[in-house]
Amino acid sequence: MKKLFSVILVLAVLLSCAAALAEEPVTLTYAEVNPVEGTVVGDVALAFKDKLEELSGGSVLVDIQASGVMGDEKTVLANILGGDTSVDVVRISAFALNQYGAKKSVFLTLPYVFTSEDHYWKFVESDLAKEMLAESKEAGLPFNGLAYGEEGFRHFFSKTEVKTIEDLKGLKIRVSDDPIMTGMIAGLGAAFTPVSFGELYSALQTGVVDCAEQPITNYLSNSFQEVAPYMIKDGHTLGTIELIVTDAALAKLTEEQQAMVQEAADYAMQVCKESVTAKQEEAEKKLIEMGCTVTEVEDKTPWQEATKAVLEENIAGMEDIYDAIVALQ
Repeated sequence: MKKLFSVILVLAVLLSCAAALAEEPVTLTYAEVNPVEGTVVGDVALAFKDKLEELSGGSVLVDIQASGVMGDEKTVLANILGGDTSVDVVRISAFALNQYGAKKSVFLTLPYVFTSEDHYWKFVESDLAKEMLAESKEAGLPFNGLAYGEEGFRHFFSKTEVKTIEDLKGLKIRVSDDPIMTGMIAGLGAAFTPVSFGELYSALQTGVVDCAEQPITNYLSNSFQEVAPYMIKDGHTLGTIELIVTDAALAKLTEEQQAMVQEAADYAMQVCKESVTAKQEEAEKKLIEMGCTVTEVEDKTPWQEATKAVLEENIAGMEDIYDAIVALQ
């Protein structure tokens, strides 16, 4: 009898432990290359975290690893493709998937495609955007596109003052190492210099590069104004962003929780839409107060002409998509 009681007691303890384990929350690691504080992408990360934890009642938690702790975007993507499961959700530049088979995403980095942020958000709400988000799965990549957003137009900033397109000629410029951006730099008469994002501050400080480009909020939040205090607001591309979630992460969740991840991503991008303009205006005001020189480009025609070749080369065979995006203005 005592033995039977002991067996029952052991079984009860085991069942209790199993129930406790079943109730353990799932933690998703969220990678972001920029700081959370003061950035649009930081707002996106926090909004995603708060909404998902609220929707799931705490059964799904989000651990935000910002400031490039998990590596830059290129490294994180490469690791995921290599089977690494240390990152579950990552905010990437929307064009980053182009080199992995998501061909339509090229339109999200081509120079001067979007004329305004309103133009871009009309695209985000279109069926075409949904098609582009689905490209990663169609290409057989181990993650899902969740939602698009943006962090403002990207502008050049430099160690010496740049007032016109002519002033860029001959400068060593750091941009993302992809054919669109490097082709754009060539069209502007400058020289592409590869530098990882994490090393950009020191590269500017030491003169390895003369110039780089980022949305204005990222320029401020990474303190680039300390070593490159001149910005020219040419708005060559919009800082389009995308949230992706890995297949491995979704496999840890129930169908209901997976739906919550999508809902949280949609919510985060709505927060993005509502905050991006104010964030940019606030950042520019602070930069000017710090003594930075911010130059407006009044006429973008010369810039558009200089980068026309890279545009035409990359829309070849997909002119209908380009026309559809332009028509959304």
